[in-house]
Amino acid sequence: MSLLSSHNLQVQIASTLVCKDLNLAFNAGENWAILGMNGCGKTTLLHTLAGLLPAAGGNISLNKTNINTLCRREVAQQLSLLMQHQEDHFPASVMETILIGRHPHLKNWQWESDEDKKIALEALTLVGLKNFTNRSIQTLSGGERQRIALATLLTQQTKIRLVDEPVNHLDIHQQHEVMNILTSNNNDMTTLFVLHDINLANKYCDHALLIFGNGETLHGSCENILTQNNLTKLYQHPIKEISHQEIKYFIAN
Repeated sequence: MSLLSSHNLQVQIASTLVCKDLNLAFNAGENWAILGMNGCGKTTLLHTLAGLLPAAGGNISLNKTNINTLCRREVAQQLSLLMQHQEDHFPASVMETILIGRHPHLKNWQWESDEDKKIALEALTLVGLKNFTNRSIQTLSGGERQRIALATLLTQQTKIRLVDEPVNHLDIHQQHEVMNILTSNNNDMTTLFVLHDINLANKYCDHALLIFGNGETLHGSCENILTQNNLTKLYQHPIKEISHQEIKYFIAN
């Protein structure tokens, strides 16, 4: 079932054409990797799909409804977005920050319930920071802050998740932990990842969208799309495919 789809979508940043006439359906149970060179428009495309930026052409459907006809609360009840960078201008505790994920589900002037706090604590436990509830958000390391952002996303409990460089600031162990959390037990969800690591994309995603920065895109199953030739063209640098125990890996040549 298609949860999010684009129809003849055109996205542009100044003179850079990110995509043209992009027709895609992101279905339940799918994990998509969005790959491309720096500045090609991956984040802009993600924000356009979230309805935060206007498209230059075409439209986007959220559960078969044009996203532009929905209020932001309705969108946020169905779609969550993990930003590339986190900014904390005001002091707050970790728990107060994570509970922001429940706000789309609350009525005006409604306080978070015990159930909301339980959902937030479960998300905090899942990212390995259960004992951080009372910590100030401004005292966290970059990696800890990234995991708190992930917990906030999980607390929002949406079926569509758009995540922009979710492994920023994380060591190798935490990178795989985060990718496991976001790709496990998600048969009724779809997740779109902006990634720079081809091998993480190949390991955890089943579909890929390549953005070449000139309006050209290529999409399909990772098995068909993530090839030595396609990736060499994408990154304008020789990429070599190697195999180990029937698993393919990519390295810069």
